[in-house]
Amino acid sequence: MAEIIQKDGTWAFDGDALRLTPGRDRNVSLLRRTLGELVVPLGALAGISFEQGRRSGRLRLRLRDGADPLLHASGGRLTEPNDPYQLIVESDRYGVAEYFVDEVRNALLLDEVPGDPVGEFLLPGPPLPLSVSAGDGTASFDGEFIRLEWNWKTEDAKAAAGARTLAVAELIAVEWQPAAGLENGHLRFTVQGAPTKAPPKYDPNSVELWGFKKDPLMALLAAAVQARLPHPSATAVPEVAAAEPRAPRQLAPADNRDEHNHDALLRRLRELGDLHRTGVLTDDEFALAKQAILKRI
Repeated sequence: MAEIIQKDGTWAFDGDALRLTPGRDRNVSLLRRTLGELVVPLGALAGISFEQGRRSGRLRLRLRDGADPLLHASGGRLTEPNDPYQLIVESDRYGVAEYFVDEVRNALLLDEVPGDPVGEFLLPGPPLPLSVSAGDGTASFDGEFIRLEWNWKTEDAKAAAGARTLAVAELIAVEWQPAAGLENGHLRFTVQGAPTKAPPKYDPNSVELWGFKKDPLMALLAAAVQARLPHPSATAVPEVAAAEPRAPRQLAPADNRDEHNHDALLRRLRELGDLHRTGVLTDDEFALAKQAILKRI
């Protein structure tokens, strides 16, 4: 068990998953506090890093493409304070952060977790029900239906159409775009058979955002909807299906079941030695992996 506790939050790793809990410090963003605790399975990770600074450092998780509906819905546009996969580390805890990184990297190496994209969401998305008021409206989602209600700031023609109720089954896409500079942002739902090119200000299936404090919460609602739409890789299903019969990693479950078997660990040591000799693993990576296995023999 590896754990690091900071004002910004607490990260814990038990070998199978990382548990990310936002801190209670007043500087922790509204989005992270609203999202709450995240459980990230090891198989969803592509990597982890730690960056040292003069006064503080930063732990960063990198997830595999397609693993998290929040990252897909936000399109990489979440700012650092709102990114749940970053943790500010105080300078006196740098040693703990480096140990934490080593533990996660060892697990990724030993479990042979690939870094390529995934074909399904490995995280469930934000908890429901969810309701957010920002910009010119309020968006609510219960898992099946989205309801859009307008406020006194909504453009007259858009408000005149009244509240909107959209079924998830009718949607083909959801998009969250934050305000940037003089450009307003939006939360837009694309309805099957009824696409629109109208600006969000006039689009009855969009909430216009103006860059205020609660705007990032609309990304949570977008993520909750995205988690219930077909995975982005669905358009590539025929290619994936064709490749599956040739996949060579069918022995992974057996390896996991035999993880604590002495002979299996010795075989793994020999495999790591081969990878090191052929240059696949660096000296540091080989040393860390070897040390982790020896502890389990």
